[in-house]
Amino acid sequence: MAVAAEPPRTDSRQTRQLARQRAIADVVIAEGTVRIEQLVERFGTSLMTVHRDLDELENRGILRKGRGVATATSTSLIESSDVYRSSRQLAEKEALALAAMDFVEPNQAIFLDDSTTVLHMAKHLPAKTPLTVITNVLTLINELSNVRGITLLALGGEYYNWCSAFMGRMTTEAIANLRADTAIMSTSAITDDVAFHQTVATVDTKRAMFDSARTRILLADHTKFERRALHAIVPLSAFDTVVVDAGTHAEHVRRLRSKGIHVVVAPVGGGRHRSRGDRTADPQP
Repeated sequence: MAVAAEPPRTDSRQTRQLARQRAIADVVIAEGTVRIEQLVERFGTSLMTVHRDLDELENRGILRKGRGVATATSTSLIESSDVYRSSRQLAEKEALALAAMDFVEPNQAIFLDDSTTVLHMAKHLPAKTPLTVITNVLTLINELSNVRGITLLALGGEYYNWCSAFMGRMTTEAIANLRADTAIMSTSAITDDVAFHQTVATVDTKRAMFDSARTRILLADHTKFERRALHAIVPLSAFDTVVVDAGTHAEHVRRLRSKGIHVVVAPVGGGRHRSRGDRTADPQP
């Protein structure tokens, strides 16, 4: 008699480890510097386990591990890793991803960048197949590799662990030899209505995608207007559409629209986002 296979456990060791690492990252980033022995006590685990977690978080660029302490490294000069970013503003990112799907049509070729906001689009893309997706993001490559109807062009180059993406000269040269219908990307910060990022390699990759696409869409949750970064990508006025979430201050939306920038406001919480032509309503201040 055949024995039914036992369903996979959702509470796997890897899932628990990732959740613990995110919690540790939250604590260190919130407090700036934390003694390792305090993390052992707070999370009720062994010193060796905490050291392994800290080593992994350090490798991914979230923090530095020193003699007995862990220190946050995410600043205006250093971008935090995708492990940390992927756990932030989840509702806003989902709203932006849904709004971005309005700009994706079957038979298009689209660039998708390494932002964790764009990553939320992955589960919605099968509804718009057939598509050609061009990306440098290992997470997206793995997620879309077996999706029927998606032709996947994976951009190689030097692998950057902190963002799970390939970047560098090989990547930008490959992008320059392509032409896509649409590029969808996000940014780390918006200053003086210009998109900025902390790392030159990321800026070069995003700019290459921008230059090789006919239509350019920027996804920016409200926190981007509160942050600063070092390197300019392009002015927001250069994008065909800027998609923001409903938590964005009304003054930002009014200012951008006064400059002729097409702004779409995506409601958070499952409501239908405003269409491309609806430019009248503003989020609440």
